[in-house]
Amino acid sequence: MNLWAAADLLTPMAIRVAATLRLADHLTAGTRTTTALATAVDADPGALQRLLNHLVTAQVLTRDDDLYSLTPLGDQLRADHPSNARAWLDLTGAIGHAELSFIHLLHTVRTGEPAYPQLYGTPFWDDLTADPARAASFDALMASRLSTDAPAIAAAYPWSGLGHLIDVGGGNATLLIAILQAHPTLRGTVLDLQGPAARAAQAIAAANLTDRAGTHPGSFFDPLPAGAGGYLLSGVLHDWDDPHGTHILHRCATAAAPAGTVLVLEDGTGIEPPNTTGDLRMLCYLQGQDRTHTHLIALAHEAGLTHTGTTTIAERSLLSFQPA
Repeated sequence: MNLWAAADLLTPMAIRVAATLRLADHLTAGTRTTTALATAVDADPGALQRLLNHLVTAQVLTRDDDLYSLTPLGDQLRADHPSNARAWLDLTGAIGHAELSFIHLLHTVRTGEPAYPQLYGTPFWDDLTADPARAASFDALMASRLSTDAPAIAAAYPWSGLGHLIDVGGGNATLLIAILQAHPTLRGTVLDLQGPAARAAQAIAAANLTDRAGTHPGSFFDPLPAGAGGYLLSGVLHDWDDPHGTHILHRCATAAAPAGTVLVLEDGTGIEPPNTTGDLRMLCYLQGQDRTHTHLIALAHEAGLTHTGTTTIAERSLLSFQPA
């Protein structure tokens, strides 16, 4: 591998700018010249042409005179592409915005502190809460990660037996809705901060599930509503370091006692070391980390939970725990 190419920052940023400007959608709609594209995306024509020419070099576009077209690689930047790559790369969205913090990776490696506050002057979650549009994009991106696997998750566990499931940090309710639709006798609640809880309420109403589901605005660092049959943490724990992760699990354990179940859904099989890309992202954004099953079980034990089983679902793992 060419080391300079592997360390290149220019091409990734050029692709992210193309995603943010929605160039692929404009090209697909027939806007193919530099002048027309510059007008459509409100860009400087000369600078945009130089960006377009580099995207040709990067094999994202082709050029015939002054007409640009998408390559199969560039086609993935369309907003309607199944990969949803455009939304993930958009520099105005929650993840694209956070990715820029990697310029402070050196600080993170030297100190162990997250890079995000170094760039933006405030922690990730505080910054996200202060920007409703970016917070909504975060909910949508997290939901898109679950949407493909949600039916399999709903089918892989006897959710109905829980009676009432609280999705702790459940975002816009994408997963809870899928589970409720597959289990008609189950009731559910999304517990999340006020903004996500409001978006979850809208999604629950749109799914005609208000008779069985609702929302509870609040933080999972505070005491949780007690007495539900199940408490689900989906993609939550990897956002936090061990002390915070243990605290969240302890809140779930306390609310679930004496007979409820705590369920932890995370990416990966949990046997091999964590995905290094995701692990570094969690470190730089949040000081969180991806964990193996052994690590998760140890955290849960410290929080007063006993591991009772693991279910593998596609590329995810669902770990179940009971209060000790």
